[in-house]
Amino acid sequence: MGTTSPARRHADMEAPPVSSGTLRNVLREVPTAVTVVTATTGDRPAGLTVGSFVSVSLDPPLIGIFVDEKSSSWPEMRNSATFTVNVLSGDQQELCARFAASGRDKFAGLPLQKSPLGNPLLPGIAAWLDCRVVEVRKLGDHHFALARVAGLGTTAAATSIVFHRGTLHAIP
Repeated sequence: MGTTSPARRHADMEAPPVSSGTLRNVLREVPTAVTVVTATTGDRPAGLTVGSFVSVSLDPPLIGIFVDEKSSSWPEMRNSATFTVNVLSGDQQELCARFAASGRDKFAGLPLQKSPLGNPLLPGIAAWLDCRVVEVRKLGDHHFALARVAGLGTTAAATSIVFHRGTLHAIP
């Protein structure tokens, strides 16, 4: 028979239920990196804006992304063995909106380069990380993809972009 620690029993008894709206309002105070994750699926590129990007480990080099389960782009990317995280620069609000939208060719008119793993590198980004997927699992209303960094680089972009209090902000 398992036991529950006194601290856990105390927390369970006193913790009121947390609504998603309340949680969203509190988390608005935490700035988040704004990235576009790209992959090559079959013979075409795919991509989506991801605001939940995290460094998991330096040794081994692991990162994670969280993708909303309602994403229309994720199903075609989910089974890719690799993806590239494009860290947006401070002046790329339009690119952020383009890859957050559904139902259009997000890559139309963009001059693309390929990462060493063969995924799209977007023009003007602040940095990039080429990743090999280790694991994908569903957590709550998101999918979590854990990936090992296989290559990375920075560019000459002067700023990057964060999402804070419901707005995009350029930071030096």
